[in-house]
Amino acid sequence: MRSIPVLVIALLLTVHAAAAQSAVPVAAVRTGGVRAAGLVESSGVAVSRLAPGILWSHNDSGDGPFLYAIDSTGRLRAKFRVTGARAIDWEDLALAPCPPGTWPDRVCLFLADIGDNEERRARVVLYAVPEPEVAPAPRIQHTEPARALRVRYADGARDAEALVADPHGTLFIVTKGRSGPILRYAIAPQSWGTDSTVVVRADTIPIHPQPLIGRWITGGAMTPDGSTVVLRTHTELYRFRVEGTRWLADGPPCWVGGLEPQGEAVDFLPDGRLILTSERAFAADGAITIVRCP
Repeated sequence: MRSIPVLVIALLLTVHAAAAQSAVPVAAVRTGGVRAAGLVESSGVAVSRLAPGILWSHNDSGDGPFLYAIDSTGRLRAKFRVTGARAIDWEDLALAPCPPGTWPDRVCLFLADIGDNEERRARVVLYAVPEPEVAPAPRIQHTEPARALRVRYADGARDAEALVADPHGTLFIVTKGRSGPILRYAIAPQSWGTDSTVVVRADTIPIHPQPLIGRWITGGAMTPDGSTVVLRTHTELYRFRVEGTRWLADGPPCWVGGLEPQGEAVDFLPDGRLILTSERAFAADGAITIVRCP
């Protein structure tokens, strides 16, 4: 009976080594952790457009509808309750122009309550709220009332953890790949004119899920100019060049396996580097890591 665990471990090591050899290593610096800020499971991250050096993050399921403003060391700068929102399974967030007819000329945080491990949710929910100004306060602050958009997938329930926003306010949900190929769904800014929408599949992302090496999509981001997208798994970063409505693979993935306990989120820093956050796993606290892909 002892041979079974040995074979499993050998298989895992073989797959891990093969994946690492096919990817490009990164230059990485761990800048801090997120536990002190109250982020047990930092499932999403967005680089502030209003306050230099500030990151927005939130917990995975199990927390209330809270936004955490932290710096790159993980120090908590402010905590906000998102007014009018619920938190069932928040998985990612992104910054983009606020929806038409809501808050003119402002930038909004879009929160993705899209987690659905069992793929049973009839609808998932996106929230939009203007990015708050970060003013340190001893108590929890409140955002402006959030706008909710209920989303139903035309082809059935999906488990997803990645939300990407383009400079025009179009949002993209990218599925995790737990039960099939990795799919992309687009949500136009005009969808926010009602309280619900049905989305159809835009295309299939050319990444092949592989749970043995953590190859499930857990986060995504787009550069502010809309030219580049990055999608992350627990162990890899995939870059795409944006041409019109298409995302075209741009080079081999960057390998980040071993840098984090359980990698979850990603965003672009102003200088083009990527900032990653992770959940707690294997008795290790979640980390904040800055990387540069070759």
